[in-house]
Amino acid sequence: MDIVKKLTNEFSRQDFTNSREDLDAGELDKYKRIASGYATIENAIAVLSDMHANTSYIYYGDFSDVLGLGKMTDKEDRIGSIWEEEILKLVSPDDLHNKYLHELRFFHFVKHLPKGRRHHYYLANKLRMKDSAGNYHAVLHRLFYVPEPNGNSLWLALCLYTPLTVDLPNGSVVVNSVTGETEELEVKNDLKILSDRERQVLRLIDKGLMSKNIAERLSISINTVSRHRQEILSKLQVKNSIEACRIAKDLGLI
Repeated sequence: MDIVKKLTNEFSRQDFTNSREDLDAGELDKYKRIASGYATIENAIAVLSDMHANTSYIYYGDFSDVLGLGKMTDKEDRIGSIWEEEILKLVSPDDLHNKYLHELRFFHFVKHLPKGRRHHYYLANKLRMKDSAGNYHAVLHRLFYVPEPNGNSLWLALCLYTPLTVDLPNGSVVVNSVTGETEELEVKNDLKILSDRERQVLRLIDKGLMSKNIAERLSISINTVSRHRQEILSKLQVKNSIEACRIAKDLGLI
């Protein structure tokens, strides 16, 4: 799935150089205890993903029994990926695709916040997840990002899966945990990913225009078009223009 590659690349391309020494075991253990606490207190499935080390730590509360995962609730499950595949495969395919899109939007939403306010927000999604008997359950998925101690990158992602007790009419919402205010991540948030000119260039690429034709249409040089092309591929973290157009359409950018 292209959107998964996009998310993975967005996470991995972050620059952790300035705070590499601060990402120590003690700091990580603090958040592992928090994740374990959610699993214990809320009976949640808690997934703490270290985007610097490409590793996840999973803690299974009793809700995991409802989904038929059959995991030991007092054990930590460590996997070499930031994607909890065994859990994600239970999510309805349509919901899973939307989950990834919302997470990409939320990632950019948080990245544009002042560093001191990034921990104020979390993303809440409504998912349908299948148990071992094939029955779907309404599930609340919450996503929190933890900034690195120094620098400008997002270090950890905490995902919580619990039964859905209050409906989310639009399926997804961003919550300010300090004020209780909520807002939806709409297309206007996606527009921050690419500049107006980059979206203009990408729309022309999607129509099949070559760089020379785009330059003539926009009254800019071919070198400028080439620079915009490289910026688009970099920001969307894709290898070619076809993939860029596909991701941009998913996000409503073009």
